[in-house]
Amino acid sequence: MRASLRKRTAVPEAGVVAGPARVDPRTKGLTKRLRPGDIAVIDHLDLDRVSAEALVACQPAAVLNAARSTSGRYPNLGPEILVGAGIPLVDDLGADVMSLTEGHRLRVVDGSVFEGETLVAEGVTQTAETVAAAMEEARAGLSVQLESFAANTMDYLRRERDLLLDGVGVPDIRTEIDGRQVLIVVRGYHYKEDLVTLRPYIREYRPVLIGVDGGADAILDAGWRPDMIVGDMDSVSDRALTCGAEVIVHAYRDGRAPGLARVEQLDVPHVVFPATGTSEDVAMLLADDKGAELIVAVGTHATLVEFLDKGRSGMASTFLTRLRVGSKLVDAKGVSRLYRNRISNVQLTLLVLAGLLALGVALASTAAGQTMIGLIGARVDDMTSWVRGLFDGL
Repeated sequence: MRASLRKRTAVPEAGVVAGPARVDPRTKGLTKRLRPGDIAVIDHLDLDRVSAEALVACQPAAVLNAARSTSGRYPNLGPEILVGAGIPLVDDLGADVMSLTEGHRLRVVDGSVFEGETLVAEGVTQTAETVAAAMEEARAGLSVQLESFAANTMDYLRRERDLLLDGVGVPDIRTEIDGRQVLIVVRGYHYKEDLVTLRPYIREYRPVLIGVDGGADAILDAGWRPDMIVGDMDSVSDRALTCGAEVIVHAYRDGRAPGLARVEQLDVPHVVFPATGTSEDVAMLLADDKGAELIVAVGTHATLVEFLDKGRSGMASTFLTRLRVGSKLVDAKGVSRLYRNRISNVQLTLLVLAGLLALGVALASTAAGQTMIGLIGARVDDMTSWVRGLFDGL
């Protein structure tokens, strides 16, 4: 029996973290209502980077994970991000911690979780040292994941061969894509910064804007309206779904679509797209099949660790989708870091002053410039005399 039935009456107060509980097994669902000072209670095996960054942005007092934040399958970056941000992370607390009541005040003491004086669960507090050791161990097991990747790639190719090669099953849509450029936004790494950097591109080329689930909210927050929303509708807001964009509900191959009921409840016109891959894969395949001239992707997954963060089932579809789209695809992820401004304000001021000085020297070297400088000087003298006379009169 877990420690939920035991009591402790004397609890040391040093190092105590306290706050109201916010409980949700789905991390991206929790971050929608998580506030600074709350204690996040999740059930997230192999905490990925995107989820960790979303948690850090919410500034919780602590993160309690019913599962292991690092299982050893691969070197996931989530725990390192949380610990590096100074947010206490308690791991492997077990299923009992998910039965905590939303909003009840918790105390976390050295890996022990208390609700009132009741000890609910005990776990492992992660530190920089334990995270580094777990990462080193996980790197040693990457070969197993690569073998799984190869197996899943062949399995996905067999199941979705007609879709990948011939576009069989792609639904008809009303959004005009043929011959246009398409910008696909996924809530991934650096997606907000990259959207800001891409503003000149969006203004000039007016691409079709496709938001993948919560990516639609990112487009709205940046000041635009998405032309299309693709996904299983688990992390997109009602505001985005009702903004007038065409909605494509991603369904499983057997026709089940968990997000369909929500869309129907909002009475939003929609199209169902059954496919085995992930929603970002569906968006790329749809844009390619409908004749997109260029596909610009923001926040999508591209590296081995990012594929693994999606889970083995999602790795193969993304890999093969990128092969299918080919040279049309331009990955804009990280473009904000590539073009980050490295000139300080002081340097910029000195540069402007140097330019003005050079302009003054150039004017002084010509007859017309000397005449203009003389006129400006006379005008300044007149203004000075006028101001001095005004003060003398007072």
